[in-house]
Amino acid sequence: MESALTARDRVGVQDFVLLENYNSEAAFIENLRRRFKENLIYTYIGSVLVSVNPYKELEIYSKQQMERYRGVSFYEISPHIYAVSDNTYRAMRTERKDQCILISGESGAGKTEASKKILLYYAVTCPMNDHMAALGDRLLQSNPVLEAFGNAKTLRNDNSSRFGKYMDVQFDFRGAPVGGHILNYLLEKSRVVHQNHGERNFHIFYQLLEGGDEDLLNTLDLERNPQNYQYLVKGNCPRVSSISDKNNWKVVMKALPVIGFTEEEKLLNIIAGVLHLGNTQFGEGEEGETYITTETQITKLVKVRTVSLVLLNVQICTNIHKKALLRMISPLNFEQAISARDALAKAVYGRTFTWLVEKINQSLALKDEIYHSNKGSSVIGLLDIYGFEVLQHNSFEQFCINYCNEKLQQLFIELTLRSEQEEYETEGIAWETVQYFDNKIICDLIEEKHKGIISILDEECLRPGETCDVSFLEKLEDTLGGHPHFVTHKLANGKTRRVMSREEFRLLHYAGEVNYNVNGFLDKNNDLLNRNLKEVMCQSDNQILSRCFRREEVMDQKRPEMAATQFKNSLMKLMEILMSKEPSYVRCIKPNDAKQPGRFDEVLVRHQVKYLGLMENLRVRRAGFAYRRRFEAFLQRYKPLCPETWPNWHGRLVDGVSTLVNHLGYKPEEYKLGRSKIFIRFPKTLFTTEDALEAKKPEIALTLQTSWRGYRERAKYQRIRRTAFCMYTIPLVVYGSVFIRFIKGFIYRHEEYCPENEYFLDHVRYSFLKNLRKNLPKSVLDKSWPTPPPLVVEASEHLRTLHMRNMVVKYCRRVQPEWKKQMVQKVVASEIFKDQKDNYPQSVGRLFLDSRLGTCSYINVRPCAPQYGASVTKYDRRGFKPRPRQLLLTNTFAVLVDRTKIKQRIDYTALRGISVSSLSDGMFVLHMPSEDSKQKADAVLQCDHVIELVTKLAMMAGKIDYVNISPGSIRFTVARGKEGIIDFVRGSEMKVTKGKRGHLLVTVPRTNTT
Repeated sequence: MESALTARDRVGVQDFVLLENYNSEAAFIENLRRRFKENLIYTYIGSVLVSVNPYKELEIYSKQQMERYRGVSFYEISPHIYAVSDNTYRAMRTERKDQCILISGESGAGKTEASKKILLYYAVTCPMNDHMAALGDRLLQSNPVLEAFGNAKTLRNDNSSRFGKYMDVQFDFRGAPVGGHILNYLLEKSRVVHQNHGERNFHIFYQLLEGGDEDLLNTLDLERNPQNYQYLVKGNCPRVSSISDKNNWKVVMKALPVIGFTEEEKLLNIIAGVLHLGNTQFGEGEEGETYITTETQITKLVKVRTVSLVLLNVQICTNIHKKALLRMISPLNFEQAISARDALAKAVYGRTFTWLVEKINQSLALKDEIYHSNKGSSVIGLLDIYGFEVLQHNSFEQFCINYCNEKLQQLFIELTLRSEQEEYETEGIAWETVQYFDNKIICDLIEEKHKGIISILDEECLRPGETCDVSFLEKLEDTLGGHPHFVTHKLANGKTRRVMSREEFRLLHYAGEVNYNVNGFLDKNNDLLNRNLKEVMCQSDNQILSRCFRREEVMDQKRPEMAATQFKNSLMKLMEILMSKEPSYVRCIKPNDAKQPGRFDEVLVRHQVKYLGLMENLRVRRAGFAYRRRFEAFLQRYKPLCPETWPNWHGRLVDGVSTLVNHLGYKPEEYKLGRSKIFIRFPKTLFTTEDALEAKKPEIALTLQTSWRGYRERAKYQRIRRTAFCMYTIPLVVYGSVFIRFIKGFIYRHEEYCPENEYFLDHVRYSFLKNLRKNLPKSVLDKSWPTPPPLVVEASEHLRTLHMRNMVVKYCRRVQPEWKKQMVQKVVASEIFKDQKDNYPQSVGRLFLDSRLGTCSYINVRPCAPQYGASVTKYDRRGFKPRPRQLLLTNTFAVLVDRTKIKQRIDYTALRGISVSSLSDGMFVLHMPSEDSKQKADAVLQCDHVIELVTKLAMMAGKIDYVNISPGSIRFTVARGKEGIIDFVRGSEMKVTKGKRGHLLVTVPRTNTT
């Protein structure tokens, strides 16, 4: 990481901890902006990774990049999501302690993409066998399924996750993934029945309508147009330019079998059932009772095997109360019936989503029959959860989301401070108290028993009598009126009242102030389904729904927990899970709302920096020392700056570092030496050291060059010396006998192979073959070959022929069918036109096409389909008037076509020959038998691609030997017993005119052959 400090003026610093003015939000954002402009989207805050969404593909996620970060120390190279992934994985392996990666940020910041990149890194780099590879596929393929059912298009993001997701990936003792588990949080069920303008329902509805085939839609009684469904028209956004619902449908259908799903039909019946339920309409009787006016929709629900016709017809319009032994049935009014219908739709979709997650978990579960013991296994958790949300209109969902972020911020501060304190204590450095905002007061305000907002909300939902959202607000004012982080219109001062409505309350979160509108709080918290509707769903023929709505639930008289309390309890369990693991953090930022690459909206980024608590994170990390490194890493990098430590230090590491910093002039207040690390307080100290190293590098390079050259020359001298020593010390007898045999063989070299010359001849053969092996031709176009000695001339020719055949065979095997066809045609063209026609050399480098008619379609020519077509000019036999035509070639005949009318058919069996000139014109004549009354006389044609056309025609007609190339003129038959002549002359430009004596005169410019 330190190597990038030399370019910090252009690309900023890779770690915000090294910012000189770390308390300045402007400096923080400017550093982000510099790096974003250079496509450096990742930056650290200590061990926290800040990621800016580039809104474009970057070449930084290849397998080579994965290998680059694999097994490398966290700070050795530039920040990356792979660095966090690898550091977490290695910590799990070495420390045998569960890890987790917490990914947060607002919608559109790239949280889901970050989690995909982490999973892909583990799938590629972890040790694998067939079973583990299949598990990796299931982990990756679970993403498109969850995105289809849990993501939607919002105003801020076209693929926004509308639920929180925590995924555990389980690894065995070898570090291979062997299982997984997913927990989902707070699915935005209200989106099923209502969407804001410009937003969409969950992706799966549009994917089904757009991508499902006609048979499937007919089976489900669905229509292609989303505008026909009430649950899909609220946002008035049926299609999105950046989303291909049809392609995504194919991806989802392909992914379902991979994750072990075999019940697609039952699942799609439920999705169709939700759409039909949304189209169910009600009428109101004279006494206020409600009845269903769209019986066809109920019939469709029955057809897709979702509910019983009679039961739903009755139960959706009534409510059943049980008191003691009495069972009271009361009709619902119009608004209550609409609410009951929507509550049923939300419950069906929400429980189906939960069932789908459980189904995925079954496919990811650790298989005990394969791994008999999971005692040696470890876990890496991935938390992909919504970031702090501040919208123009904030409701119950934003309240829960921001409460979740308060808990995560509390966890982050606690774990970060604890980690910092533990490192200081381990290194023996005094811990300095850190001033930070403790948001426990806000968490207590929300979750405290009996006094917290959630408890008050539950009480108001359960209180007998008339309750409403306004009475809930009044109860909050009475209970929390004096709290410093709670404000309402009634409790606020005059200035605040002007920007708050009477139906809002304000919480002062760690990230800033947020106004929440209480309208809908009670309904969304209650979110209960009438018991009679649950009974209907329990009797559904659909096995998925019967699992989602169990009869035990209907029989249980205990009231289920409210939505906020459920969320609070699940959040508490999540905090326990995260507290038991070593955390890593990824903070995601969106640079602009328009999703444009290269655009950096400073106001929007500042808003996110604030709500992600990044400045607070930085202040905690910088409270003590800005930079810390292990002794060996620090000494290895900066040892050239001190004569006593360069080139090597042989003493204790701590003594070497102490010697180095004393030589550099570090002041005592600028650094501390721990037990295994050096701590540097100020970034300026590190920058000065890095600049000194950069200035020293030319001198180091010169020293290394000098040392290498000296080493190389000494090694060369030693090699020559050893060779000379061997030559003089080996007994002369050995070399003498070999030398005599060699001389004797040279004398008898022209004799037959015999004991006197065998040594010499074998040496000659061996030397030639050795030289040949090094100098074999590499391609069929390379005609070179080493000159053989007279002894092996014949063998050399055989070897040359065999080698050439071998190269030709290899070349032919690599040639594709299309290219082979092209080469065959080019060879035929060469046989016909080479050294015969002037413009042949210009045609060699141009590919022959299957058609020269552009996008025009061929007319129907029976019984054979055209194989080639080209535009030609036909000259009349009388008067030589030019007429535009198309010449189409089939396997058995050719036709001249005027638009869609066939003017002349030329059978290949009747074709007597083809004549062209030797000049660079495009004229050619097709000679036909004059005695045949069915055939017209010879056809005089001109084409810009004459060599291509004539070659293809000659090959199809089998008339390659009947192509005549005339140097001066061409004779052709006009009619029986009459002849015409075409004269060819050179001129300045191409012209075709009627010449003297009724001849056709073609003037052809000279061809430039240079």
